[in-house]
Amino acid sequence: MVTSKEVSAEPGQPRAEEPRRLDVGARLVRFLDAVWRPAILLGLVFFAWWLVTAQGWVANYLVPTPVQVWDRIIEDWSSLMYHSYVTLYETVVGFLVASVLGLATAVLIAYSRTMERALYPIVLFAQVIPKIAIAPLIVVWFGNDLAPKIILAVLIAFFPVVVSGVAGLRSTDPELLDLSATMGASKWQTFRKIRFPNALPHLMAGEKVAVTLAVVGAVVGEFVGAKEGLGYQLMIANGNLDAPLLFAALILMSAIGILLFVIVEVAEALLIPWHASRRSATPLTTS
Repeated sequence: MVTSKEVSAEPGQPRAEEPRRLDVGARLVRFLDAVWRPAILLGLVFFAWWLVTAQGWVANYLVPTPVQVWDRIIEDWSSLMYHSYVTLYETVVGFLVASVLGLATAVLIAYSRTMERALYPIVLFAQVIPKIAIAPLIVVWFGNDLAPKIILAVLIAFFPVVVSGVAGLRSTDPELLDLSATMGASKWQTFRKIRFPNALPHLMAGEKVAVTLAVVGAVVGEFVGAKEGLGYQLMIANGNLDAPLLFAALILMSAIGILLFVIVEVAEALLIPWHASRRSATPLTTS
């Protein structure tokens, strides 16, 4: 049967509503296909957690039940959200600073052998130093406010950005560089049109590692000297043997890391949809 919409449509013109419905349905199918496996695995983890605690195999003051943790999250919701915001702020600022400084350092190293010999040993030396060992010194130098936590987040997230940036900038096809030089392109044009787009897949891989490490850096800073943040909550809970609060803070900390990772993953899908790595990406980030 021919509907009135089909009759009113001019010949040769596609109907806009049907493709859009198909597109929304396809996106929903891809989303469900992406989340059902992690959902089942997460459900099994929570079931095992509940089973261990319900059977009394572990004391509740060591491992609380999922219900106790949930009740604690609801009870201290406003406080936990405030401390989560503090940790999220420190993490995001530290990650952004590390990204800018890391990319600038990667450009210097990739373009200059002299800078590579001068900077790479210092970068490596800074990376291998345990951040928890220098955290008290940073707190003494910069005080007890947000600055030490941001600095530690920068220090721990800086190295993956540098390494991935250098690898990406140096992976450019030499023939493309020769072609750009033959056509009279400047170094800035070559960087903007060839080197940087070519480096983006490597750089985004490093960014995904860096954003999760930035959470660790911020929390390490909160361990040493802080009056707010999820790291501070962990220290309070550990000192008071408050297992529900400890697990609640850990869950929220993990949620922050997952959220930031997904944001970077989406940014990668938007920046490099043409790259081969996106063809096998999860349906969450494919268009």
